[in-house]
Amino acid sequence: MVVAVPDGRCAGARAAAGIRCDGVEYDLAAALERLYERCNRREYVAPDPLQFLYGYPDMADREIAGLIASSLAYGRVAQILRSVSIVLDRLGGAPAEFVARSDFRRLRSALRGVRHRFTSGDDIASLLYAAGRAVRKYGSLERCFADGLRPGDVDVLGAASAFVRHLEDFGGRWHDGLLPSPESGSACKRLHLFLRWMVRRDDVDPGGWETVGPEMLIVPVDTHMHRIATEIGLTKRAVADGRAAVEITGAFRRIRPEDPVRYDFVLTRIGIRRDVIWEESKGLYERGAGGMPGRGLFRERPLTVQRRADALGSPRSFFPMGASPGNLRAGREAASAPKLHSRGFRRGSNNNAVAAGGAQ
Repeated sequence: MVVAVPDGRCAGARAAAGIRCDGVEYDLAAALERLYERCNRREYVAPDPLQFLYGYPDMADREIAGLIASSLAYGRVAQILRSVSIVLDRLGGAPAEFVARSDFRRLRSALRGVRHRFTSGDDIASLLYAAGRAVRKYGSLERCFADGLRPGDVDVLGAASAFVRHLEDFGGRWHDGLLPSPESGSACKRLHLFLRWMVRRDDVDPGGWETVGPEMLIVPVDTHMHRIATEIGLTKRAVADGRAAVEITGAFRRIRPEDPVRYDFVLTRIGIRRDVIWEESKGLYERGAGGMPGRGLFRERPLTVQRRADALGSPRSFFPMGASPGNLRAGREAASAPKLHSRGFRRGSNNNAVAAGGAQ
């Protein structure tokens, strides 16, 4: 069912899918906008690799920091933050200058011994070497990316593919998963995450690029975002690939045509931050009646687990997206507790692992 959005409830939205929860119909666009207004705050960013970008007011440094942080944004959050911190520390306080003045040998030496899961120090050095050559030729990564834009482009897919080709032409050599191209059919979650950080500008995304508009962005889709989008009816694709990313972006574009990636941050915060206001997500995530799309994201839990969650401030009836009680924190460590699972999650999964998503 599609319902019109009442004037003033969701500025810029043209239409929204109606969803029902406990017999109450919710306006999806209005629910998303309410969630954005309450939860799209810098205080909710950590833990996330995005937090590193706030320390770089200079755009050249922010580009390099963003490329590193987004490229390593797979796996457990603690590991991501540690790896990004190590790499940035090795590059010093002016990473753009270090990269621009370094050849591959110097970068390789600086990053010797660094490893983030499947990504070696040599992989990162190669990526940064290519980025440095791109900056020397074009003046910035933004201009390198903009070189791939063509008149009539409605999204960044063509330019993103050209950007990856440029870096490969500049000598970039890395394992297949570090910086995939949209041409491969991958959702390219981390590349689109980098673009979100560079292009959008609000309390969360620092922005800075002027040659690309937010209306052209593609939603960074990993298995976590794909599950959310499936549950609220934004895609029918069974896998989190490039076609799913385009379909999900199209659904958000019908709600917010000038900024289809607007709700990416707040939707992926719900299962990660325990201090996000739960009431604000009621229209999207709650045990529902009569086919509420979010019915598979939560499940009831035993009383012993319930008491632990109550003490940490989570709602009385629901447990978010397969997170284990032992991982719940609200300013203090939670006691260990039996692991639970929900549809689509492995038993004992750690919700920290989905903060930055999979390796797409």
